[in-house]
Amino acid sequence: MANLKKNDPIVRSADPIGLFGGGFVGSEDLNLVLNRVTSVVAADGGASVLTESGRIPDAVIGDFDSLDKASKARIPTDRLFAIREQDSTDFDKALRNVQAPLVLGAGFLGGRLDHQLAVLNILVRRQEQACILLGEHEVVFHAPPQIRLPVAPGDVVSLFPMRRVTGRSTGLEWPIDGLRFQPDMQVGTSNRALSNVELQMDGPGLLVMVPRATLDPLMRVFLSGQTERWPVREE
Repeated sequence: MANLKKNDPIVRSADPIGLFGGGFVGSEDLNLVLNRVTSVVAADGGASVLTESGRIPDAVIGDFDSLDKASKARIPTDRLFAIREQDSTDFDKALRNVQAPLVLGAGFLGGRLDHQLAVLNILVRRQEQACILLGEHEVVFHAPPQIRLPVAPGDVVSLFPMRRVTGRSTGLEWPIDGLRFQPDMQVGTSNRALSNVELQMDGPGLLVMVPRATLDPLMRVFLSGQTERWPVREE
């Protein structure tokens, strides 16, 4: 297995990276991601769906407690990166060890609720790495300081805070100006787009959910270079 150098990303790409988890990945999800990226990384057991499709991941990152022997045998040893720590998830291990303008993830939503919550937690904690996750009906990402959402009038725009956060909006049926979002108080699920929607956030911590059909224009927003990122979080 390959050795890790501290603070040096395992996979670095100037193009979007596909990241696969060990949850359910439909054939549509698999092809959707592979057609939009050049580099592919697996978080532990997420390697299985790739090897079964004939695609060998550029790297497999995790503690390897869910990587089956048949899949592992198909992957060159210099692409296997074991991180044995038990206080982080495989999604965390993978996301913090890649560097790209955007990560497109599949196999992380759906299934066990505790796993989904842990994934959403990491979307916020690893806020310096832009990442869009595919859900069955929507895509989910951590709101950058400012973003124009490529949604159509009538589209559902759900906003869920993972910490206390405030901001401003235009184009939403229920504006967020003056609201104090907080997980155990004010949340913003099932809002609706009236026109072009723009969000300006005062700090990190807000998850945004928009229809899955917006994926391609949303990727273009992140890849345009006009979307700022939050600074690297101090651990």
